[in-house]
Amino acid sequence: MIRVQREDFDLGAELRALSDGDHGIGGVASFVGLVRDMAAGENIGAMTLEHYPGMTEKMLGRIEAEALERWPLNASLIIHRYGRLEPGDQIVLVATASPHREAALESCHFLIDWLKTKAPFWKLEDTPDGGQWVDARDSDDEAAARWRKQADGS
Repeated sequence: MIRVQREDFDLGAELRALSDGDHGIGGVASFVGLVRDMAAGENIGAMTLEHYPGMTEKMLGRIEAEALERWPLNASLIIHRYGRLEPGDQIVLVATASPHREAALESCHFLIDWLKTKAPFWKLEDTPDGGQWVDARDSDDEAAARWRKQADGS
C-alpha cells in the first residue's frame, strides 16, 4: 500500500493494520523518518516537501514492486507526507511484513534507501538565511548503490 498525504499518520495503528489477521507473518520491520532541527550545521525552522502528484505515486509503486519481487513479503506500506513540516514531525513510514525477520528487515532497509534516491520529492528547508533547496547527498546514492550490486550479483 502506498499513500502520499499531507496529514500525519498514527504509527501504531498503521503497523497493526499491516499485519492484522495474517498469522503467517513472523516479523514486521519499520522505519519512520522525522524532521530534524539541524542539517549541515544550520538550524532548520521547518521543511516544505513538494511532489508531483501521480508521478510520485507511480514511482513509489515501482519501488514497492521491486521489493515484493526480491523478498517474500506478506505486506508492505509506504506513507510519505508533503507540505510544511516542523522539527519532530513524521515525514515517512516504510514498513514490511514477512514470515521471516531477515526479509522484513532487508526489504525495509532497501525501500528507505531507494526512496531517498528515486522518489520525486523536493525539500525546501527554512533556515535563518532563508529557504534553501536540499541537494541529493552522495551518502544516499552510496546506500542505494549497494542494492544495485546485490541485484547484479556482484
